[in-house]
Amino acid sequence: MKTINLLLTTVFMLTCSFASVHRLQAAKTPGVISDMIKQCADGDTIILSPGIYKESGIVIDKRITLRGEKGAVVDGCGKGEIIRVVKSSCVIQNLEVRNTGISHITDIAAIRIEADSCLVSDNVITDGYFGIYLSGTASSTVRGNSITGAGGRQTNLGNGIHLWKCRSILVKDNIIKNQRDGIYFEFVEDSYISGNKSAENLRYGLHFMFSNRCSYVNNTFKRNSAGVAVMYTSYVEMRGNSFLDNTGNASYGLLLKDIRNSRISGNTFDGNSVGLYSEGSASILADSNKFMKNGWAVRLMANSTEVTFAGNSFTGNSFDVSTNSVQNFNYFSGNYWDQYKGYDLDKNGRGDIPYRPVKLFSVLTESNPAALLLLRSFFCDILNLAESVMPVLTPETLVDNSPLMRYKDA
Repeated sequence: MKTINLLLTTVFMLTCSFASVHRLQAAKTPGVISDMIKQCADGDTIILSPGIYKESGIVIDKRITLRGEKGAVVDGCGKGEIIRVVKSSCVIQNLEVRNTGISHITDIAAIRIEADSCLVSDNVITDGYFGIYLSGTASSTVRGNSITGAGGRQTNLGNGIHLWKCRSILVKDNIIKNQRDGIYFEFVEDSYISGNKSAENLRYGLHFMFSNRCSYVNNTFKRNSAGVAVMYTSYVEMRGNSFLDNTGNASYGLLLKDIRNSRISGNTFDGNSVGLYSEGSASILADSNKFMKNGWAVRLMANSTEVTFAGNSFTGNSFDVSTNSVQNFNYFSGNYWDQYKGYDLDKNGRGDIPYRPVKLFSVLTESNPAALLLLRSFFCDILNLAESVMPVLTPETLVDNSPLMRYKDA
């Protein structure tokens, strides 16, 4: 066994010793990058010196590293896709890539990856239709990139980071803004999304569908038109994320639609039209989240079942919880509610009387949105008081039987 390992190490070292480094200078004639790729062998590195390389349609079909020095710009001049990788284990690093142009027929991208085990890191992408597009790839990393779309209309924009039919992908520490969706996943499995900042996108900061066993940790989604949407997916973990100031008539901090067997933990929902919206979802644990200064902290539709809210904090929201049915199949326990007026005679830190977070006025606004004009009026207070004494229209079982008197931040 030692002999085999020694032989493999020797072969690897010999292979590396034959790898070449090619340094390019910007030229007036397009095509210098593509021409150099044709001359490369697997394992070679191409370094772009500072300057503007006016080139599109670059196809990397060898296992190489394409790296830029500071000031190296690859400008597609609006002619279409700029870089496409079809060979595994390639590296695209430290480039400025710009101006893909727009297509309403094909998904053209600044950087497209169609091979496994690739690294796309520390690039600056501007005015791309799609920024970084991964299709049918596995075990690749997209890290530390800055992606800025041209803004304008949704029809003239693609997504910042787009994954289609991928698995085991790491998307980490990227900054995305002014795209259609900041990050988009469809048919993606076993992937990890961490430390990204997705802001001011024209639709969703994060949009993913049919993507099982993925984790989203410590990301920030701020001022996106429709917030974040998670759809038709199982075994999702969303932990430590911030959903901030996503506002509008159809905007949410986080939308859950037909989600199963997932956990929403330790997130912050601050200043959204709706903090968390759940429709048709089941077997979800929402724990240790902070809901602050939202219009609705939680909107829980009647077709959501076995969703458990435990150890969360609700402060400064116009409505803590709203639903569209007098029936309830979900659970609230041990949450902190700033509107709770109960007492704690046994000093165990939990209220001695239950708290009903669904107010009658919030139920009325579900069917009559115009009633919001009466919010914080004396009439609204009387309605809520009457319903708290004798619940008729609010779900009788949607109650927190052990509300926290004070919230202890984890």
